Amino acid sequence: MQALLNTLSAWVWGPVTITLLVGSGIFMTVLVGMIQFRRFWYALKVISGRYDNPMERGEITHFQALSAALSATIGTGNIAGVGTAVALGGPGAVFWMWVTAVFGMALKYSECLLSLHFRTIHEDGSVSAGPMYYLQRGLGCKWLGLCFAFFATVASFGIGNMAQANSVAEPLQSYFGVPKLVTGLVIAVLVFAVIVGGIRRIGGVASKLVPFMSIFYILGALLIIGNNLPWLPEAFALIFQSAFSGSAAVGGFAGATLAQAIRFGVARGVFSNEAGLGSAPIAHGAAQTEEPVREGLVAMLGPFIDTIVICTMTALVILLTGANETGLTGAELTANAFNRGLPGQGGYIVAIGIAFFAFSTAISWSYYGDRSVEYLFGRRMVIPYRILFCLLLPVGAAIELEMVWTISDIFNALMAWPNLVGLLLLSPLVLRKTRDYFSDPRRVLPSR
Repeated sequence: MQALLNTLSAWVWGPVTITLLVGSGIFMTVLVGMIQFRRFWYALKVISGRYDNPMERGEITHFQALSAALSATIGTGNIAGVGTAVALGGPGAVFWMWVTAVFGMALKYSECLLSLHFRTIHEDGSVSAGPMYYLQRGLGCKWLGLCFAFFATVASFGIGNMAQANSVAEPLQSYFGVPKLVTGLVIAVLVFAVIVGGIRRIGGVASKLVPFMSIFYILGALLIIGNNLPWLPEAFALIFQSAFSGSAAVGGFAGATLAQAIRFGVARGVFSNEAGLGSAPIAHGAAQTEEPVREGLVAMLGPFIDTIVICTMTALVILLTGANETGLTGAELTANAFNRGLPGQGGYIVAIGIAFFAFSTAISWSYYGDRSVEYLFGRRMVIPYRILFCLLLPVGAAIELEMVWTISDIFNALMAWPNLVGLLLLSPLVLRKTRDYFSDPRRVLPSR
C-alpha cells in the first residue's frame, strides 16, 4: 500500500502539476502586469493598518488574515522541506524555490482576490470563503467546488493535523524528553482553546504567534550567517551556479542534475508557500474589507515572507555550515546545520521552531477544514469536525506517520487542480477588478 501511495504521490506532484502551477503563476504575473513588483510597497501599507475599516464586513483585519494564512504555510516545509530540496536537488534548488515564490505571489494575489469577491457572509456576520465558492458562484461548477472541499477536508486531517502533531512530538521527545502522547494531549487542548473561537480567535492568536515565531527562527539563522559572513557571497554564488548547471558530487552529497534542482526546488517551494493550492483564500476571504484587490495584495506577501525570507534563511545556514555535504536530508539536515553553526544550541532552535510552526499550522488548517466541511455538509457539522480534529492530534503525535504524510501530500496536490481551473477561467475578472481598483484614486487611498 505504501509503495502504491508513493507512486501516486510522485505522479500528482509530478511534471504535470508543477508545470500547471508555475505556468499559471507566469500567466497571472503577465496578466496583472507584474503586480508583485509594482505594488509591493503598497501591499505593505495595507497590512500596516492604514486601510482597516471596522465598518466594513468581515471578521478579521488585513494583518490578521495574513497571519492566519502564514501560520498555515510557515511550518515543517520551511525546515524539513528546504533540507530535502537542498539534499536532493543541490544548492541550485534554492534558486528555483525563489522563482516559484515570485510567480506564486501573483497566484496568491489572484486566488485571494476571487475568494473575497465571491465569499458568503452569513446573518451573524461570519464568513465562508475559498475556491469552492468561486468555483460555484463564479463558474457555476458546484461539483468542482465539492471536489475541492473534499480534498481540503482530507488534507486537513493529515498535513494540518496528525503530521503537525508528530512534527512537534519528535523533537520535544529527542531534546527535552517529553513523551509523545503528553505532547499530543497538550497540543489538542491548546488547539481546541483557539479554534473554538473560530477565525476571529485564530486570527488574533496568529497575529501574535506568527511574528514571534518567525523572528525567533530568523534571529537564530542570522546568528549563524553572521558568524560565517565572509563566506556568504560564495554561498549565493553556489546557488546561482548550481541553478543552471547542477551540482557535482561532494562528500556524502550525491550530486544533482539541473533537472533535479528544478524539480525539487519548485516542488518544495510550492509545498512551502501553498501558492495555487487554494488553502490561503479560505483565510483571506474572512478579511474585513469590501475591496478584493486590497486583500489580494495582502495575500501576495505570503510567499515572499514564507519562501524568499524564511526558507532562504534555512538554506543559507545549511550551505554556510557545510551540512549539505553530510548526506543527510529533511529536518535532520537542517538540525545538523544549526548544531554546526551554534554547537549545543542550534538543535534547540530547530526543535522549538518546529513546535511553534507546527502548532500554528494546526490551528489555521482546522479553519480550512471546518469551512470545507460546512460547504459539504452544512454548519451543523462544524463543531463535530472541530472535536474530531482535536481528538486526532494525540493519535498523530504517538504513531508512525509515513502513510499519513503520503496521503496528505496526494490530497494537497489534488486541491490545486480544481482551484487552478477556476483561477484561469476567471482570470478576466481578476484583470478587470485590478484595473478598476487602481484607476480610481478614491479607492487606492486609505478609507480613513
